[in-house]
Amino acid sequence: MEPQKPVEAGTLRTQEDAYRKAFTRFLAGTDEKSNTHAYLRDMVGRLHARQVLLDVGPADGTTTRYLAPYFERTVCIEPSEPMRHALQRACPQAEVVGEPVMEARIEARADLALLSHVLYYVPRTEWVATVSRIMRWLAPGGLLLVLLQNPDEACMRMVRHFTGARFDLRELADELAALPPGLISGIELDTVPASYRSSDLDETVATAAFHLSIPGTPAPRREAVEAYVREHLRNGEGEYVLRHDQHALRLQRPAS
Repeated sequence: MEPQKPVEAGTLRTQEDAYRKAFTRFLAGTDEKSNTHAYLRDMVGRLHARQVLLDVGPADGTTTRYLAPYFERTVCIEPSEPMRHALQRACPQAEVVGEPVMEARIEARADLALLSHVLYYVPRTEWVATVSRIMRWLAPGGLLLVLLQNPDEACMRMVRHFTGARFDLRELADELAALPPGLISGIELDTVPASYRSSDLDETVATAAFHLSIPGTPAPRREAVEAYVREHLRNGEGEYVLRHDQHALRLQRPAS
């Protein structure tokens, strides 16, 4: 097999074919979706109302399609045109808004809003403003779930090694807690376990490269990624294991 050319940094998510291929490879070896969906199902069960779901940055719509049947109406914000095409195929009943969060106009008030693995693509200085805007689209008592990978696990240690980037929802939680009262009535942080496993080196390197497509950072050479995978991800049984637990930040809107 010829060496794969690295994807230019920050472009993978907007290239539908490349993104879907890389994402499919990743999903084939991870328990992330099953664990995440079980967690989300538990969160949905705790809601007082299930009229509107708001999914911000749903990408190909896999999770949107899973959650939509629990709600009467589904609204999505997805600025990427290729991802909107995939979303419409996966969840045709969803109402899709194409503008970015800070420009979008949402009339519905959501009982559950989801911001899953989107903040990697948002400048760190805009995290609080982005989350605050979404909070204002919640119904009284509504819940916003913000998901990112745990920065202390193997996957994000790899990202930090190659790019220097660190994404930590604990920092965001502290900043949101310091906001004036009225917008957020409760902040909790959960951990959702996830692990990728493969016996195939090329598949693991491709998966690693998928996680290393971070906006604003240089794309590492495949040879460097392969060397890292061999040294850090191979276990004693000849299998490659990439732990990538997720942090889930639960933000509650006041009931009144």
